[in-house]
Amino acid sequence: MSLLLTDPSKYTDPEAKKRRRQRIWREFLYTVANHSVLITLSVIFMLPLFFVVSTSLMTYSQASARAIWPHPFVWNNYVSVFTAVPFLKWTLNTLLVSALGTIGTVVSSVPPAYVLARLRWKGRGATFVVILATMMLPGQVTMIPVYVIFSKMHWIPSLYPLIVPAFFSSAFSIFLLRQFFTSIPDEISDAARIDGCSEMKLLLKIIVPLAKPAISAVALFSFLGSWNDFSGPLLYIVDNPDIWTLGIGLALFRGVHTVQPNMMMAASTLFMLPVIIIFFLSQKVFIEGVTLTGVKG
Repeated sequence: MSLLLTDPSKYTDPEAKKRRRQRIWREFLYTVANHSVLITLSVIFMLPLFFVVSTSLMTYSQASARAIWPHPFVWNNYVSVFTAVPFLKWTLNTLLVSALGTIGTVVSSVPPAYVLARLRWKGRGATFVVILATMMLPGQVTMIPVYVIFSKMHWIPSLYPLIVPAFFSSAFSIFLLRQFFTSIPDEISDAARIDGCSEMKLLLKIIVPLAKPAISAVALFSFLGSWNDFSGPLLYIVDNPDIWTLGIGLALFRGVHTVQPNMMMAASTLFMLPVIIIFFLSQKVFIEGVTLTGVKG
């Protein structure tokens, strides 16, 4: 004789079945509504990119007529961008500035963030407040004094003003890394110190590998900032066309091809392409770095 472990009325009661169908229906409607809103917002945000790419593949007459879809696809527009102006040289200059600036930001931000987060010393809180206070100072306030300093050092026009400041860190990068470092349990550092690990070895062998998401986020922010920078190159290197970056180059390209929207959009697409590729390749690490920097372990 078998024992009934469940109540059969639970599955035969019409009211229970009705409540179950209502619950399933409500969950379905909520899921549909939620995804519909997200899809709608995604389409709205993607529309400008769609028009840029589609216009870049049009003929001049189609782009002037504001057509929506290119017919036929003119892939030669992208080749013409490289032949009309030294686009490749501008890209290499921008890549050089962005790569060195990213390396400088990461290398110069990790040690101070570690000192502020993992070491106990007098005045640590006040120092951190002073560093954060520099974030509230607009760049336009220090633009003229910094320009005078670089001018007296005979760095204008050159790429040094765009690269060297990155090796002196930034308040935002220090803040982001410090928040992540504080989430790492102190027991890990204490165990390493008991084993005779020095602070530098502790930083390089333990803390840095654990903080890869935050460091990757800082590197991505720095790279995007350098790649999209326009005011810096306009201020420091505009007098030397041989070292122009894409920001300055696109401004010139717009002046030359202002009546050719298809060529301008092709150049803009090429300008955005590396950033889009890098973001999609590092999207997971970027999201982890941003979300985990505010978590206290």
